[in-house]
Amino acid sequence: MLLDFHSEIYSWIRGGLFVLFVYHFLIFFQNKSKLYLYYSLYLLAITLYLLQHVVSEDFTSYYKYFNFSLQFLAYAAYVSFARDLLDTRTHLIKWDKYFEIEVTILLILAIVFVLIQFFLGGNYQIEAFSIIAPILTIFTLASYYVVVSKIKDNLSYYFVAGSLIYIVLANISFLEIFIGPKIFTNSGIQPMFFVYLGAFLQSIIFSILIGFIIKKIEQKSKNAEVRLAVKLKEIEELKMTALQSQMNPHFLFNSLNSINNFVLKNDIEKASDYITKFSKLIRVILNSSSSTTSSLSEELIILALYVKLEQMRVTGGFNYKVIIDKNLNLETIKVPPLFLQPFIENAIWHGIMKKEGDKIIELTIKEDNGDVLCIILDNGVGINKTKKITPLSLKRKFFGAKATENRIRILHQNKGVEIETLDISTEDKTGTRVSIRFPLQ
Repeated sequence: MLLDFHSEIYSWIRGGLFVLFVYHFLIFFQNKSKLYLYYSLYLLAITLYLLQHVVSEDFTSYYKYFNFSLQFLAYAAYVSFARDLLDTRTHLIKWDKYFEIEVTILLILAIVFVLIQFFLGGNYQIEAFSIIAPILTIFTLASYYVVVSKIKDNLSYYFVAGSLIYIVLANISFLEIFIGPKIFTNSGIQPMFFVYLGAFLQSIIFSILIGFIIKKIEQKSKNAEVRLAVKLKEIEELKMTALQSQMNPHFLFNSLNSINNFVLKNDIEKASDYITKFSKLIRVILNSSSSTTSSLSEELIILALYVKLEQMRVTGGFNYKVIIDKNLNLETIKVPPLFLQPFIENAIWHGIMKKEGDKIIELTIKEDNGDVLCIILDNGVGINKTKKITPLSLKRKFFGAKATENRIRILHQNKGVEIETLDISTEDKTGTRVSIRFPLQ
């Protein structure tokens, strides 16, 4: 069976090498990686070289010209493949220049051997090859030593192992040139069997190595995606912190200004009471300031403290009512710290402060179609009238409310976040309605 090149074992090896060539060549067209191009060309050259044993007599004469040239072309593609696989341009800068020169020499030899056959005949090809082959073998073995000693990883070890298998077996076959074919045929084996076997084993090892490379690239891609996601999260948190740091001083300034007003009015009792409540509020705020988010239940506690302070500041006070949907679990709903306070502040200072009589602010928090809906309703003068009284607000949104709007959008990546401010004034009543909608999860 091993004497007949048409037998199944030889056919399977030739067919397998050709299938691998087609497979890697198609991958090259998909990702344009030269690694697959060089390996596919190497497999093609080996396959064409092995086909000489089964082609018709019409093509046999052509192989006299290209027999050794195909081997040189295969080896040139192999060296180029190794340079890419092992990244010798980075790990073996000095030797990579030698490999580049080697590829050039092999391509020249492929042409020279065709000319030798054309002008001098096949015997001169064999003599020339018998001189060149040992030189190539010695250089190759020296290269393997450098690769293993300089590039100390599994990839280089397996590559050298696969290459040595082919070289050793191929050189056994090429002994036919020196000792003749009888010693092989008498044992029931074609001399070229070892080239077939070496090519088969090497192709398996190299295909596994390329699989490792693909897996390594995919892992790097996944790691890069994870790192990018972490960085994006850090950026979003930094944005959130920056906006939070802008908003909190805005609130603190207003509170300190209120304390100053009490002192100027010589209302010591109110000033003292205000400072006590203010210090309690500050303590709660500082406890929650280390995080970019807090639970909605914590926010309502802070908001209640804030409203008590503002009720002391507003002449005649105002009524504050909170309505919460019992179906909501406030502990699990995450929001930016102090995210409702600026809207309540606007309702107070740009709404009910400018109104005579009863002053009411109502906060409703409920679930609506899978979202959290916060509604701030006041019976102030209405946002349209406020804009007429304070024309500066026509040019920009109130600072704290704008900062909070940005923070809530960042927290939910601007998905499902809606903030709407409406003047609900009619002939019979006045007021403003602010709706804040964001995802429940």
